[in-house]
Amino acid sequence: MTGFSHAVDLAQRLIRCPSVTPAEGGALDLLQDELTTLGFTCQRLMFGEGGARIDNLFARHGTAGPHIAFAGHTDVVPVGDKAAWRHGPFEGTIEDGCLYGRGAADMKGGIAAFIAAAAGYLASGSTGNTGQQGSISLLITGDEEGDALNGTVKMVEWAAANGHTPDMCVVGEPTNPDALGDIIKNGRRGSLSGHLKVGGVQGHVAYPHLADNPVTRLLEMLAPVNGCELDGGTPHFGPSTANVTTIDVGNPATNVIPARAEAKFNIRFNTEHTAAGLRDWLEEHFNRVGGDWQASWKSNADPFITSPGALTDMLGDSVEAVTGRRPDLSTTGGTSDARFITHICPVAEFGLVGKTMHQIDEHVAVADIDQLARIYEDFLTRFFKGAD
Repeated sequence: MTGFSHAVDLAQRLIRCPSVTPAEGGALDLLQDELTTLGFTCQRLMFGEGGARIDNLFARHGTAGPHIAFAGHTDVVPVGDKAAWRHGPFEGTIEDGCLYGRGAADMKGGIAAFIAAAAGYLASGSTGNTGQQGSISLLITGDEEGDALNGTVKMVEWAAANGHTPDMCVVGEPTNPDALGDIIKNGRRGSLSGHLKVGGVQGHVAYPHLADNPVTRLLEMLAPVNGCELDGGTPHFGPSTANVTTIDVGNPATNVIPARAEAKFNIRFNTEHTAAGLRDWLEEHFNRVGGDWQASWKSNADPFITSPGALTDMLGDSVEAVTGRRPDLSTTGGTSDARFITHICPVAEFGLVGKTMHQIDEHVAVADIDQLARIYEDFLTRFFKGAD
């Protein structure tokens, strides 16, 4: 195994690129230089218009199958209160065995680990260097933490249309809650957000018969999504859950029935449901309650599952070989770009410990970056050996 100080060094250099969505920040330039040196053919893919235009990077080593892909994002969330950070969020400081900086966990550390693993694997005289057939590719977006309209979803379409469909893909999201080796994500729930506006008639609270209180109807309409489980779960998913996230009346007076009330809510749903089915169910309920109402909807993720099999087995074997721990398969957590990749190939997620992602003083253990690189290199070996 080689190149693991390379992983930490590359993670530091990536953190020093201020790539807050949608800014590229030099991160993709850095990766393109790094990958070109390793013999990858790189293509920058620009999608979107104006301020929504996003820079993405596709890199491939080799031209034939079998083809394994790694996917990730270099964009990061804003740093928040910069003065509250122990170290500058874009300094990439190492202290007491930890690498600090925005993106250390989510997910510049994971990208650095995969590139170091690919470098080590290629240096060992494997894919492309000894005549053995096979390809390694990377799909790196700058639009995962934003609206995800001009990133991986467009890259996947481009890859499928241009002969770059992989056989399998690993996404380097920080999947582990406590320690490296905890969890492989082999699916994700869907997400549906609703914005419900209810109209009424304003009036004096002492004369409710002369008014129409929209709050009463709003609360009745929200009952099915107010901290509820919608089903009993499936073999791969827990129950679908629904929660109200905000209620707004805009009424400062205690003696006035308001003229309007609105609320927002979100449903995280498993494969027992579809976004369209949930919308229809709730709109039927709103109609039964009656009155003046309007609802708008946003669904940016459908649920998916990669059934346990070759991909999850190989990845689990690699994790166990390096850490001594057998990871569980899980579909918990938020959405990720794996929801787009699942349309073209089996996909699973495994990366660093995510305890501090999006937080002030985001950091990861340096030793974990090295171990993750070892896991990825072991996985590459197993993938190409299994394809012989």
